[in-house]
Amino acid sequence: MALKVAIVGLPNVGKSTLFNALTQTAQAQAANYPFCTIEPNVGDVAVPEARLDVLAAIAGSKEIIPARINFVDVAGLVRGASKGEGLGNQFLATIRDCDAVAFVARCFVDDDITHVEGRVDPISDLDIIETELMLADLESLERRTTALEKKAKGGDKEAAQTLALVKLALEQLNAGRPARKAKVDPDDAKAWQMLQLLTSKPALYVCNVEEGAADKGNALSDAVAKRAAADNAKSVVISAQIEAEVAVLDAAERTEFLETLGLEEPGLNRLIREAYALLGLQTYFTVGPKEARAWTIAVGMTAPQSAGVIHTDFEKGFIRAETIAYAEYVRLKGESGAKEAGKMRLEGKEYVVQDGDVMHFRFTS
Repeated sequence: MALKVAIVGLPNVGKSTLFNALTQTAQAQAANYPFCTIEPNVGDVAVPEARLDVLAAIAGSKEIIPARINFVDVAGLVRGASKGEGLGNQFLATIRDCDAVAFVARCFVDDDITHVEGRVDPISDLDIIETELMLADLESLERRTTALEKKAKGGDKEAAQTLALVKLALEQLNAGRPARKAKVDPDDAKAWQMLQLLTSKPALYVCNVEEGAADKGNALSDAVAKRAAADNAKSVVISAQIEAEVAVLDAAERTEFLETLGLEEPGLNRLIREAYALLGLQTYFTVGPKEARAWTIAVGMTAPQSAGVIHTDFEKGFIRAETIAYAEYVRLKGESGAKEAGKMRLEGKEYVVQDGDVMHFRFTS
């Protein structure tokens, strides 16, 4: 299951520095001027998963294959982006193609790094970005309304459903609220998603703080956390500069460096976990001597649906899933021990896969 997260913010808030750390490359320029990112940069990143290493060690797996997540570094938005200001609409389109949006908020003061608005105020920055996205959504919805009304009057049920959702979104947006605050009936979830609204996407607020505040944040990041709670969003504190430094260290150096800062793990690990939680995702594993692999699925997926993530034939011909809970696999030192202890379960088509399940699928071709 592909997951794509847009990294969005005003110029000079640390987006490209964060992106470089995420991808451990220098694909995106991190320079002290607006629009240093001329084309949206896309980075394919391994999802940190300590459980995968444990499973591989037990099974003697020759290869470890983690799940992947895509991050898109979008050029800095400015006032008027919805009308084409700055680099404008092409980057709004880039955001539209993503599953979630990570809003990077500058929560540090540094006189050597200019701010496009001439001050450091993360809440105001978020307001500017959210306003531009809402204006873009309003324009998009208003263009569709007339045609939908005609079709709905003609008895088109699908158009009538879409029109009702458009009106629901417009109600939120005209009140100055992002579309994700709307209460959508579960039966309309797919049609709602098809509207492709920028402000309906799950949002994660990334508080970029100075090095000394990387562990607990600061007053500015606290304000952003309150804003996130009010906006049905999540927030995470991170120091993009620290992450950029950590990214180039080997494992031993990384651990030592983080310990000196009072951090148990890189902030990027928290960022990716929050992105997963935001989209209701979880992980199951396939383990053997050849490879140990993590697979990303949505919470609530059944065994056949989860098998289909590997290959559609697995879902079509699903017979059963040999399943061991992660804790039991580790405690009993692998598949053989789990079988002997009666902890390997044979699950059928109705089984809802749990996070951390170790699975082997039986299917007919």
